[in-house]
Amino acid sequence: MTFEQNLVRLEEIVRDLERNDVDLDRALALFEEGIAHLRSASLALQQVDARVQQLVEAADGSFSVVELGA
Repeated sequence: MTFEQNLVRLEEIVRDLERNDVDLDRALALFEEGIAHLRSASLALQQVDARVQQLVEAADGSFSVVELGA
């Protein structure tokens, strides 16, 4: 599942959990599914962060490692 698909599913889960008619078992199942999607999305962000930190092209065309936020 892509990062974007994980976010869409997380939004759906939140909407479902906010409804008043969700029974406890269904709410727990949705919560567990949400945690799995959150972990997957978080891992994708960590991978992108690592790639961005690895290569940043300078104005002169050289590449250097740069910490994000630096």
